[in-house]
Amino acid sequence: MAALGRGPAFLRLLRSNAQVLRRRGKPAGCAMAKWRSVATSVAALGGGLCAVPFAQAPSLTHESLIKRAASLVTDSSATFLSQTTLALIDAITEYSKAVHALLALQKRYLASLGRLSQTEEESIWQVMIGQRAQVSDRQEECERFEALWISALRLGETAAEAAYVSGAEQACVAMRSNIDLARSQAEEARKFSRDADKKLAEAKALEIRADAQRAAALEKSQEDVPEAYLRED
Repeated sequence: MAALGRGPAFLRLLRSNAQVLRRRGKPAGCAMAKWRSVATSVAALGGGLCAVPFAQAPSLTHESLIKRAASLVTDSSATFLSQTTLALIDAITEYSKAVHALLALQKRYLASLGRLSQTEEESIWQVMIGQRAQVSDRQEECERFEALWISALRLGETAAEAAYVSGAEQACVAMRSNIDLARSQAEEARKFSRDADKKLAEAKALEIRADAQRAAALEKSQEDVPEAYLRED
């Protein structure tokens, strides 16, 4: 195409040069005969350039475009499912860690009850309160990511079905494989979640026991105060 554009420009240059020669007084016939031969060569060259064939783009059918679109949908769905699965596994792991940490604190508190000063006891109690809040936050995070994971799983199943219907069998098989893997990984993570739930129930039982013992210890400490200190002046 660039060569075709140079053809008319070169012809304009030839006409310009012919006008210059005419103004200089050279015989128009001789000069024009010379330039006419050059122009004839250029015209022949231009005709050759016009005959250069252009590459034809392959024809795309509706079926091929639909298959390509279905493959893109399965790729995106697989990425979404992979990310939500990873997020769910991480959330369950952090929830399990938080529950075990709370359980360890409560056991330590019960084992040390009666041997701690009031300041030390209050300090451990505040740490336990903070750890309970962290367990609650991690549990809510698990629920949120599990809802996202379920949505991603449904989207993947729909994408696999669409790929199968459109004739993109390879994309369908790959999506089904990703779904099976995500389910397997999520089920393994849920084992830790169920174990953490059991530990949390144990922690709540210990919490009730700790509250009762703390209240009893506080009541006993008040009874041990000499009556003289309780009298008003």
